[in-house]
Amino acid sequence: MVISVFVFLGLWYLATAVLELVPARSLPDPIKVFSTLIKKMYVKIPDGATLPQHIWASLKVAMLGYVFGVVIGVPTGIAMGWFKWVDKIVRPVFDFIKPIPPLALIPVMIVIFGISIQSKASIIFFSTVIPCIINSYSGIKQTNQIHLWVSRTFGATNSQQLFTVALPSSMPMVIAGLRVAMGSSWMGLVAAELLGSTSGIGYLISVGRALLRADLILVGILTLGIIGILISFGFDLLEKILVPGGSKR
Repeated sequence: MVISVFVFLGLWYLATAVLELVPARSLPDPIKVFSTLIKKMYVKIPDGATLPQHIWASLKVAMLGYVFGVVIGVPTGIAMGWFKWVDKIVRPVFDFIKPIPPLALIPVMIVIFGISIQSKASIIFFSTVIPCIINSYSGIKQTNQIHLWVSRTFGATNSQQLFTVALPSSMPMVIAGLRVAMGSSWMGLVAAELLGSTSGIGYLISVGRALLRADLILVGILTLGIIGILISFGFDLLEKILVPGGSKR
């Protein structure tokens, strides 16, 4: 991984600073970008906040919408997969909202809540809840029927089968849903911040675009990538805890 990063940076430097295949105004070399990144750690110009402040603004909103999406989406998907009556009640509403891209809701949320944390958190909630429901539902439905039959043979009740057989076996799918939901929530957040916000990583990218500052845009993109790597590492740890021996990576 480290080697591939250095190869990528080397090719980037070669194409921009040495061969000058791309104008510096359009794609600055990595030294310029990392210099801007370091400065943004403590300088508020030109967007009115430091990089840590933008990161905190984005994380605060992302986690608010994400947590609500997970808390509602995972139990709903499990209930739909286990109880037929819940599936019959919820599925019509779910099938209606599932095809709607969360980004299409941005104008509606801005009209309702304005440029506020509530509007962005609502977008992230819709970006999170759908993959959580789908993966939790699929995980329950993929429970080995032989295991359920054996548990019934030994006198397990319906709730005991759910908590001791179905839920543990569905954990890999549930965690996969949490991963997908986190990626979707970040895309929704950045899009919302690009269209209407006064802080956050998406706002930083938007300011860079308005000022034709490619280095600021790339700083925002690199920040998103670094946060994504850290989040992926966190999910790897979570998977090792909840699904011992389940991850081969």
